[in-house]
Amino acid sequence: MKKIATIILLAAAATATADACTSMIVGGRASASGRPLLWKHRDSSGDMNFVEHTAATDSTRAFSALYNGGDSLLLDAWAGVNDAGFAVMNTASYNLAPDTARLRDREGAVMALALGRCATVADFEQLLRTLPRPMGVQANFGVIDAHGGAAYFETDDHGFTRFDVDDTPEGVLIRTNYSCSGTPDAGMGYIRYDNACALASDAIAAGAVTPELLTEGLSRSFYHSLLGRDAAADTTVRWVVDQDFIPRRSSVASVVVEGCAPGDDPAAAVMWTVIGYPPCGHVVPATASAVPDELRPLLPGFTSHAAQENRRLMRLAFPIERGSGSHYIDMQALRPIIDAQRALSLKAYGEYRATPQNNQ
Repeated sequence: MKKIATIILLAAAATATADACTSMIVGGRASASGRPLLWKHRDSSGDMNFVEHTAATDSTRAFSALYNGGDSLLLDAWAGVNDAGFAVMNTASYNLAPDTARLRDREGAVMALALGRCATVADFEQLLRTLPRPMGVQANFGVIDAHGGAAYFETDDHGFTRFDVDDTPEGVLIRTNYSCSGTPDAGMGYIRYDNACALASDAIAAGAVTPELLTEGLSRSFYHSLLGRDAAADTTVRWVVDQDFIPRRSSVASVVVEGCAPGDDPAAAVMWTVIGYPPCGHVVPATASAVPDELRPLLPGFTSHAAQENRRLMRLAFPIERGSGSHYIDMQALRPIIDAQRALSLKAYGEYRATPQNNQ
């Protein structure tokens, strides 16, 4: 295992890491379906994302995962699910022990390895224990499995702290870009954390969190907890500064893995995926065994049709290119895009769930 891990980690030496993300793990008792949810709203300099499937081998599991555009060797997985119903994602953490100068930005390689090897949360913990040190990671890894396991692993170069969803009263954990086990008041994402808590609080209290709440609510929301207002709801406002919302100009995907309840077929896990800037994209479902062509890297540059279309719409939301204009959102242009893309997402959710083979 150590030899295999070392080879994979070294192969990813030149790849980019996630810059900032917002995430949530929802245990089965807090979700409307009784199935666990693993949500990652991804921010990164690695854009034009795609989803691709990797077939099983004699020693690895089949899985589907999110990748940066151009990652033709599928080295770095940024969220994914495998044929055992195991799923993993991460958020970068900026208040853990610093990167070593020699080894860094290996989170995607670790997750690709985990998807090929792990079936349970316990397997993932064992993987972290056996990886060579330093691991080259500073991250909150979120994982769920088909046996009721759900946890974050706040991980640095030399170790980790585990936080289990079952240890919380609500059955929900949220992470942005700081770790609870790290240096207090350091790191990033405190306002986005409060945004997520406020937007999801009613559903969490009711035990009724859904994938739709996450992709169609939080990932499209311009609620700002510090200012106490929703920039998208006030239709008298046109220009909005892109600062401390869950969706940011750097957002490149929103993924919810809806896992399996204990005893269910692991193949029932589904990866609800929005490629690109989430307010300008729509959900496309994928599984550990099948990825629709819209998400796959079928275009030159090893990117997806979904990413290309999203970029076209995103230019309408961020139309100013000179000076500091890229920091300003044209909400007048974006609001109808959000409405249209949300409608496509809700149609995709409904059609997938109405198909008998997806509900066995």
